[in-house]
Amino acid sequence: MNKELIKNADACYKLAEEKADHYFKSLYALVSQKTYVSTLTKDIQSWKHNHIHRHPLLSLFFRRKGKPDHQGYHNYIQWLDYTGKLDNYLDRSISYIFMRDLGKALDSPDTQTRVRRAVDSLKNHLTHSNATNRRAKNETFSMAGLYRIAQKEGVESTMIWVVNKLKSVAANIPKGMDAEQAQRKLIKIIAGVIMHTVEELDDKLSPAERTQNLDKAIRLGYAYGLTYPFIDDLLDAKVLSDKEKKQYSDLIRTTLITGSVPKLGEWSGKTKDLIRYIHSELRDAFEYIKTHQRLETRKNFFEQAYVFFNSQEVDRVKDLSNANYTNEELYIPIILKSSSSRLIVRSVISAPKDEDFDSQTFFYGIYNQLADDFADMFDDMEEGAVTPYTYYLKYHDRRPDLINPFELYWAVISNLIHNVYHSDSKTCEVILDRAINGLKRYKERVGTKKYNEVMELFACGNPKFNRIIQNMVRKADDVDFFDKLLRDHMITNLKNEKKEQEDFLDTIETVRKQINNILKIPKLENVSLMEDPIIDAANYSLEGNGKRLRPIMTWVMGVNEYGLNSSAVVPLLRSLEYMHTASLIFDDLPSQDNASTRRGRPTLHNVYNIAIAELTGLFLSQKAIEQQASLDQFDSKTVLKLIQYSAQLTEVMCKGQAMDLDSKGKQLTLEQLNRMSFYKTGIAFEASLIMPAILAHAKEFEMKALKKFAHHAGIAFQIKDDLLDVEGDQILLGKPIGKDAENNNSTFVSILGKEDARKEMWEHYCLAMETLQDVPRNTTFLKHLLNYIVNRDH
Repeated sequence: MNKELIKNADACYKLAEEKADHYFKSLYALVSQKTYVSTLTKDIQSWKHNHIHRHPLLSLFFRRKGKPDHQGYHNYIQWLDYTGKLDNYLDRSISYIFMRDLGKALDSPDTQTRVRRAVDSLKNHLTHSNATNRRAKNETFSMAGLYRIAQKEGVESTMIWVVNKLKSVAANIPKGMDAEQAQRKLIKIIAGVIMHTVEELDDKLSPAERTQNLDKAIRLGYAYGLTYPFIDDLLDAKVLSDKEKKQYSDLIRTTLITGSVPKLGEWSGKTKDLIRYIHSELRDAFEYIKTHQRLETRKNFFEQAYVFFNSQEVDRVKDLSNANYTNEELYIPIILKSSSSRLIVRSVISAPKDEDFDSQTFFYGIYNQLADDFADMFDDMEEGAVTPYTYYLKYHDRRPDLINPFELYWAVISNLIHNVYHSDSKTCEVILDRAINGLKRYKERVGTKKYNEVMELFACGNPKFNRIIQNMVRKADDVDFFDKLLRDHMITNLKNEKKEQEDFLDTIETVRKQINNILKIPKLENVSLMEDPIIDAANYSLEGNGKRLRPIMTWVMGVNEYGLNSSAVVPLLRSLEYMHTASLIFDDLPSQDNASTRRGRPTLHNVYNIAIAELTGLFLSQKAIEQQASLDQFDSKTVLKLIQYSAQLTEVMCKGQAMDLDSKGKQLTLEQLNRMSFYKTGIAFEASLIMPAILAHAKEFEMKALKKFAHHAGIAFQIKDDLLDVEGDQILLGKPIGKDAENNNSTFVSILGKEDARKEMWEHYCLAMETLQDVPRNTTFLKHLLNYIVNRDH
C-alpha cells in the first residue's frame, strides 16, 4: 500500500483524536469537580413536576390497572390515545430523533415546526391503523404495509430490491451472530439515511425528482448499513479465527485508505463461502456509495469512515485482562466511533457541510454509547469485551484513578443540556426523559435486586444525587419513547417471523411426507394386464417431486383451523393431488405446452406415449371424483355440495387452459392474462381452501374472503412462474426454462417486462395479504404461504 496514503490516514485519525481528547478533558473536569451534580439536581427538580403525579390511592390503583404492557405495540398506542398522552409521547420521541439523528437544535422554530408536522403525520397513521384494524392483524412491518408505503412514493422496484437484499443478508448471517439484530440495524440505518435525505429535499422538487432521491436514499442506506453486520458485528463475533480477523480487517483498512476494494485473494477454511459473499456485497455497496457521491464530499466520507473503523479497531483489540489502560484509552475511541458513525450519514448522501450538525453530533454521540454500554455491561463482561463499564466493574477496587462511567454519563448529560444546547428547556426535558427511561427499562429487564447491586457500585460516589435519580426511576411516568417501542416491536416481529417460517416449513415437509404416503394407487388383483400401464403411468406422475401445496393447504385449514378429523379428509387430499397431477399431464402434451420434463423427470408422454398420457389424465380425474365420493364421515348433502363445486371448478380450469392455448402468438391484455391465470392456477388454490370450508359448514362471508385470497395468491403464483421461466435455475425448477418464449406464450413478463411483472406480483401479494384480515381464523400459515409463493426459487 502507498506509504503516503497511510501517512495521510494516520494524520486524519490523529486530528480526530486531538479533538476527542479536548472534549474528554472538559468532561473529566466536570466529573472531578462534580459541578454537574448541583446543575442536574436543579434541572431534575424542575423536570419532575411534569412526570411525578400525585393521585388519590383509589384512582392510582385504577390508573395502573388500566395501563397495558408497553411491549404490546398496538394496545399501548391505543391506550396512549385514549388517555390523551399520545401527543406528548410522540412529541418527545420525534424531538429526540431530530436531536440525535438529524443534529437539530430543539429551540429552533423551524425544527419545532418540522417536529409538529412529523408528530401529526405519525399520530394520524397510528390512530388510523388502530381504528381500522381492531384485530391488529396488520403487522407494522409487514411486507404488504411497507410495499404500500413504497407505492405512494413511487419506489416499488427499490422496495422489492431491498427486501430481497435483506432476506439474502439474513440467510447468510452465520451461527454466532444475530440475524434479527442484523436485519433490525439495517432497517434502522436505511430509515436514518431516508430521514436525512428527506430533510435535505427541496419542497419544490417534482414527484419524479423526489422518487429518484428516495430510491437513491434506500440504496445508500443499505450500502452503508451493510457495514454493521458484515464488518462491525462480524469482527466482534467468534465466527472468524484471529488470523482471518486480521486478514479481513486489513482488507477493510486498505479499502478505506486507497478508496478501492482489493481482490479477496486466498481464503481457506469453513468461512470461505461466507467471506466471498460478504466481499461481493460490500464491494458493490462501496462502489455504489462512491459513484453517487459528489467529489467535494468524497474526501470527507473516506476520512470519517476511516476514523469510525479505526476507532472500532482500537477498541476491539483491547484485552480485559490488561489492567493498565488509561482513562483516555478507554474513552477517546468511544467518543470517536459514537460520533463518526452518525456523521458519516451526511457524507454518504453528499449533504452540504453543516457546522451545527457536525458540532452537536460530535458531542452527542458518547451519550448514546454510554447508555448502550450500561445496558449491555454484563453481556459484554461475559464476552470479555472492554467498555468503560466492564473495565470499571473489574478494576475499580484496584484503580482509584479510573473514572466512574456512570458519573461521566451524567456529566455528558449536563454538558449537552447547558453547554451544547444552551440550557434550552425542551432539550432538558427530552434528554432527562431519555435518561430516566433508560434506567427504568434496565431495571425492568434485570430485576430490582440486580439493579440495586449495580447502582450500589456505580452511584456510590454521589449518594445524595443517586437518591434523587432513583426516586425518579421509581416514580416518574411519561418518559417512554416511540423508537424504543418500535425497536422492541421490530425484534419481536422478526423473531416471530423466523419462528413462524420455521413452523411453516416444518408443517409443509411433515404434511407433504404424509400426503406422499397416501397417493399411490394400488393394483387390484385378478385384473387384466391391459389396465396395468394406466396405473403405472398414474403412479409415475404422482411419484414426481411435487410441492403438494394444494392438499397441504387443505390439510392445514381443514384439520388445524376447522377442526376436521385428519383421517376423515384423507380422500379429499388424494382428490386434490389427483386433479392437479391430471392437469399437469394434459398441460405437458405436445398438443398443448409440449414439455419435456416435469418435476425433475421426463414428462409422461415421453416415458410412455401420448395416448397413455391422455388416458392417464382422464383416469386420475375420475379417481379424484371417486375419492370425493368416499368422504363417508360427512353427511351426504355436504359431500354432494363439494362434488358439485369440484365439477364446476374443473369446468373453469378447462376453459382457462383453452384460453391459454388460444392465446399462443397473441398479445393479451393484462385483464385477460389475470383472468386466464386465475382460471389456470388460482382456481386450484380456491378449491384447496373452499373444499374443507364446505365440509366444515363455514359462513358465506368467510368463503368469500378465502376465494378473494385464492384469486390474488393464484395470480401472484403465476407471475412468479413467469419470472422463473426467464430467470430461474433449471435444476431447481425441475423443468426447462424459456419455454414460454419458445411456445410464443403471452406471459406477465412478455406483456409487462420483468420489473413491472414483479410490481404486479407484489400488488396481488398485498391484495391477498389484506384480504386475510377478513378471515376469522389463524391465517399465519396462509401468510407464510404467500411469502413462499413470491420468494420461491422453484
